[in-house]
Amino acid sequence: MQNKLAHIRREATAALWRAGTIARVGVQTGMHTVLRWPGARVLLRELPRGKQNPTLIFRFHAQNTPHRLGLVYPEPIAGDPPRERVYSFFELNALMDRVGQALSQRGLGRGSPVLLILKNRPEFVLVQSGLGRIGGAAVSISWRSTAPEIQYVAKHSGAQAIFFDAHVADIVRAAVAELPGIRRENIVSVGGAVEGFPSFESLIDKVTGVPPDRSEEAAVVMYTSGTTGKPKGAVRKFQSSALASALAFLGETPLKVDEMHLAVCPLYHATAFGFIGLATILGHGVVLLPEFRPELFLETIQRYRVTSTAVVPTMLHRLLELGPEKIRSYDTSSLKAIFSGGAPLPATLAIDVMNVLGDKLFNFYGATETGLVTLAKPEDLRASPGTIGRAVPGVEIRLVDEQGRPCADNQVGELYARSPMIVEGYHADPDATRASMLEGFFSVGDLARRDARGCYHIEGRKRDMIISGGVNVYPAEVEDVLHAHPAVADVAVVGTFDREWGERVRAFVVKKPGVQCDDAELKAHCKGRLAGPKVPRDFVFLDALPRNPTGKVLKRELRELG
Repeated sequence: MQNKLAHIRREATAALWRAGTIARVGVQTGMHTVLRWPGARVLLRELPRGKQNPTLIFRFHAQNTPHRLGLVYPEPIAGDPPRERVYSFFELNALMDRVGQALSQRGLGRGSPVLLILKNRPEFVLVQSGLGRIGGAAVSISWRSTAPEIQYVAKHSGAQAIFFDAHVADIVRAAVAELPGIRRENIVSVGGAVEGFPSFESLIDKVTGVPPDRSEEAAVVMYTSGTTGKPKGAVRKFQSSALASALAFLGETPLKVDEMHLAVCPLYHATAFGFIGLATILGHGVVLLPEFRPELFLETIQRYRVTSTAVVPTMLHRLLELGPEKIRSYDTSSLKAIFSGGAPLPATLAIDVMNVLGDKLFNFYGATETGLVTLAKPEDLRASPGTIGRAVPGVEIRLVDEQGRPCADNQVGELYARSPMIVEGYHADPDATRASMLEGFFSVGDLARRDARGCYHIEGRKRDMIISGGVNVYPAEVEDVLHAHPAVADVAVVGTFDREWGERVRAFVVKKPGVQCDDAELKAHCKGRLAGPKVPRDFVFLDALPRNPTGKVLKRELRELG
């Protein structure tokens, strides 16, 4: 009886928090000023059902503000003015229904996994959302994947269909030769005709009859980066509190309704996927770039009066290489928020960006598995250099030591998070799911500490921690010190085998163009700032660090170099 009453109290508290968050942020962002009866009718009909299909937001805007710009795609084709494809919310919603209908007619439906191997293009959004309409599961992977990688994810996920970018047709052709279980008519080319496969256009042109019943179930499966082994499929479903959780994050930002968002990170990654969803909730138009190039990035902000964008730190580094004068030659005054995530944001890089573009930089922490966990505002980045900020409202964080005990301030422990956006688990991998859970909290193995201001700092991955002579060395601490040296453009620290010390600290360094420094200079720089066991024993100079497409350093490859 007591357990039942406690459960009722928790549910009531959660319901009050959701209602309060929706009301508060709705007013703060101006959502209440643009609500019309046709849109309200959609919400009143759909929200009480419990599960929240994320494509509902497109249906809402299609009724509420049908002619509002929903998506614009500047074609990667030379021309003046550049060619672009423009979609209103009404057009997007109708196309999503057509895609869902086409997939249904090919035997796909609730729970059907579909592999997306696509570059940034409108069809990615349309297929993912079309699948959501019929309860399918979009499984997105990098279009840079090799044939064996495609085969692994297709088999592991149980994919029943594939949508692939025409530019990678040869790789896909090689992969599907070993995937006889996927019908050829369900392997669809996008962005061009490919012999032997149906095209996206032919798929939706053949739609007939009435749309299938909409599903309240929807899921996406995002395979983790695989920087240390085979990627795992993180399964995300959307519970009734998903909207309130998203609004809680938006309530920590300066964003309002009817603005413009620039999506430049790859759509197969959680960062781009998540921030497009957040922008769409506020009715933002989304500018979708096929790739990141620093000047194209600035040109796009200027041309479309972009107010927000999400990037990885590597992009910020490349942007600063243009120099302050070149950056300021573009009008970026419309920007309100640059969200950085996906990899550690060095303190010096954050300050340099804000000194050029203004205090508009936000550093977030999250993962494919956890969703957004923390947010550092510009004032946090200046007051607590290198921070990932504080927990987003509605998110609970635990820092625990190796014995599972809570950590005190400035004590490093493993970071666990709990929120409505935690994934269901890893697809077909219950052991990995159990190993990541602690009393309903989820960890991806990151180590962190909390400072006296209540801001969190990532110290590295648990598996990357170095134990040298019995001393725990956290790579992030050493990397931050080296980043502060004026000759260092990029750096990564790993542990390598040492007969005497167990492990030794090795730093891989990328020098700034035209600047010279050597091992002795960097070692002297570290000795004044780090305890003896933390000072790198040796330095390896590289032209660039190996990174995956989302900016994470591939430390496994660095260890193999040693």
